[in-house]
Amino acid sequence: MTMKEHVATEQPLLFGLSPRRVYRMLEIIPGFAVWLTLITALVICWVAPVWAIVFVILFDVFWLIRVLYVMSYVIGAYRQFRRASRISWRQKLETIAGWQEIYHVIVLPTYKEPYEVLEATIMSLTKVTFPLDRMMLVLATEGRDADHVRAYTARLRTKFAGTFGAFIATEHPAGLPGEMAGKGANIAWAARAIKDLIDRRGIPYQNILVSTFDADTIAHPQYFSYLTTVFLQHPDRLHTSYQPIPVFHNNVWDALAVTRVVANSTTFWLLSEALRPDRLFTFSSHSMPWQALIDVGFWQNDVVSEDSRIFLQCFLHYDGRYTVTPMYIPVSMDTVQGANWRQSLKNQYLQIRRWAYGVENFPFMVWNFWYNPHIRLRVKLKYLWNQFEGTYSWATAPVLILLLGWLPFHVRSSVISTSALAHNAPTTIQGLMIGAMVGLLATAVMSVRLLPARPKHVPAWQWVMMILQWLLLPVTMIVFGSIPAIEAQTRLMMGKYLGFFVTEKSRKSPS
Repeated sequence: MTMKEHVATEQPLLFGLSPRRVYRMLEIIPGFAVWLTLITALVICWVAPVWAIVFVILFDVFWLIRVLYVMSYVIGAYRQFRRASRISWRQKLETIAGWQEIYHVIVLPTYKEPYEVLEATIMSLTKVTFPLDRMMLVLATEGRDADHVRAYTARLRTKFAGTFGAFIATEHPAGLPGEMAGKGANIAWAARAIKDLIDRRGIPYQNILVSTFDADTIAHPQYFSYLTTVFLQHPDRLHTSYQPIPVFHNNVWDALAVTRVVANSTTFWLLSEALRPDRLFTFSSHSMPWQALIDVGFWQNDVVSEDSRIFLQCFLHYDGRYTVTPMYIPVSMDTVQGANWRQSLKNQYLQIRRWAYGVENFPFMVWNFWYNPHIRLRVKLKYLWNQFEGTYSWATAPVLILLLGWLPFHVRSSVISTSALAHNAPTTIQGLMIGAMVGLLATAVMSVRLLPARPKHVPAWQWVMMILQWLLLPVTMIVFGSIPAIEAQTRLMMGKYLGFFVTEKSRKSPS
């Protein structure tokens, strides 16, 4: 039974509290933990500044070890990534029996994206190495954007007529009861439409993979051949989603240095998770079995983080027998870019806040794990810890490093002036920060090696900026890391729920 079904009954559940009240208490926990930590840190800086200095040194040591540990995974995944790029996946696919029976559905949601963005995305699908006649494209549009998108839809259907096995466009009605205006509701509506076509054609559900791509997602030419190969060779292929590595390269040479650093940090985060698939959730553009999507009743239509929530829907439906399989192949998307630098920074903040709102999965997991006795307790605790610790550290770690590395020396300077530890602390902290630069340098080198060719309109000196931009990382970790994460968790704690923010797409040059 889901949270909604329990809430609908409104029967007392725990100590006489209604289900709705209990669920609200679960929503409060992440934000409460963050604010308790930050307030406690401020108090300790004032009442026990020497202890605050001891803590920040130990905390910095811990994070240095953690950074180097994570970087070992990033480097390992990067090697897998480079190795996979040298394989002819179509050629390998043709050696596997039954590959001709596999079909792909690509759901492409759009809301106010420019025509050029949609055209480039669909054009990339025409260049893949998988047979196009076994690919079905669904352009999922919104009724609240009808005047803007209907003309685009007509042009695209004319341009790509006969290119794919099917090309349909859906229009999700606005204001349906129980829905949140956002991606989840749109793609769920579109998937039901393509299901009718699949049923008419009699295609077996177990032979279909569905990929949900953001409107700006440029598919790697070998993406679907790679995906099909991994799918056919997987020992439990109907009980796993398939997660590629997102790179934000469509407009990377034109974007601001700050937004490039944020985008690349996301890529490296997913690279580090790829070698630890027990930690992986689905993120942004990804693929999954059509059968699994049917079994869970499509995407939840009233949440912001539908991309990670669909994994949890499957995980719960199959009693823990559902995983995420990493794919060492890229899908390229846009680095955040607005009409001007102010709009770019604003859009970047709002995008990260939306991603950080994935904290809404924590109460959902606690609630549904409690009512599912078939998932082992150890597995439940592992997933809950990964979810809670990830969002908690996202919000608190950079702030604590900054706050505790500076504040104790200023608020109670007279108290710490007699402490030998306090005198040596700045040198110690500086040494730890220099150690962390090793990971930063490795990240900078890998980010440059991943870059697409420099467009002719971009001056050659921009290569230097692609290295130097990583000096902005401490700033981006606070402004476009901790602060939006704190806001997202605070909103959930206060019951000031977020709606779905669609990141503006703006390009100065073609992809």
